[in-house]
Amino acid sequence: AQQGRVREKVYGKQKIYFADQEQLPAASDAELRGLDGEIAALSTKVQVLQQSCRQMEAELKDLNNSMTTPEMAREIKELRKDCAGYAEKLERIKSATNHVTPEEKEKVCNEQKLYCKEWRRRKRMATELLEAILEGYPKSKKQFFEEVGIETDEEHNATLPAAV
Repeated sequence: AQQGRVREKVYGKQKIYFADQEQLPAASDAELRGLDGEIAALSTKVQVLQQSCRQMEAELKDLNNSMTTPEMAREIKELRKDCAGYAEKLERIKSATNHVTPEEKEKVCNEQKLYCKEWRRRKRMATELLEAILEGYPKSKKQFFEEVGIETDEEHNATLPAAV
């Protein structure tokens, strides 16, 4: 600092030393423009390299997330085994001799409709009868059902099938 090569600035208790730029040769406008062009070219190159790096990182991430060749071979083997099992099951079903004919199916469906219709009718009749009895009964419905020994569909989780 005493020789003039380095300057000193004092900020309270701190001292800062820096190179004296007056001793450096001044750059011409042509040199500055050349340096600015070089900076712009290098900035463009940095951006291109950063974009390329991001693309490569994304590709690496995709490759790390995908299956390896041995994993893929194992998966293919398992899928082929499953496919063979399903094909065998399909053949057993196709070759079965105990098929239900459409007439038998229709008969069973009609019987189910008939039984469900009868169930609804009888349940409605029983409900109407019980409601008539409960109008004059002094205790609650639950107590009446316990005394008489009535079990409801709801107690046994029995529900009517949906109408077809």
